[in-house]
Amino acid sequence: MTPTDARGLRADAQINRDRLLDAAAQAFARDGADTSLKAIAQQAGVGIGTLYRRFPTREDLIEASYRNETTRLCESAARLLETATPVDALRAWMDSFVDYMLTKHGMSDALPSILASREGLRAASRTMLRDAIATLLDAGVATAALRDDVAADDVMMALGGVTLIAGAEHQRELAARLLDLLMAGLVRR
Repeated sequence: MTPTDARGLRADAQINRDRLLDAAAQAFARDGADTSLKAIAQQAGVGIGTLYRRFPTREDLIEASYRNETTRLCESAARLLETATPVDALRAWMDSFVDYMLTKHGMSDALPSILASREGLRAASRTMLRDAIATLLDAGVATAALRDDVAADDVMMALGGVTLIAGAEHQRELAARLLDLLMAGLVRR
């Protein structure tokens, strides 16, 4: 089993792994990739030895956190559609995307080398994100609530731009306004 592979873990080990990844995502977003691993372990309620057993290096923890947050975000698209209209689900998912990107921003020093060294990780992440957006767009098109001439790749690029601008200026309110503008362009008139 690789450090980032959760298959085959006992229930208690899986709980510890999940708590570590949650704590890591929060710490990376708040303090950056150089945050204290001991503090992450403490926040997760586990010992530092447990962290190192699951993630022998800081890079392993960053990669696992990145994969975990990407998977969570992408899986949330279908769940949002179960309880909200396609328009509301897409807007809520966009907010989550901004949060996800701000978490990645905290890992910005370490993440590029990890993405470059882990073959296919960048492409797989982009595919997952594009598919999640396509799921939301398709649901909106099916109900005639969203335009049918917008590609998921275009929405993904627009979202990336929003987070780049808002992240650089540390303005979550700016991101919300820009997302509202993007949504206005996606809603069928």
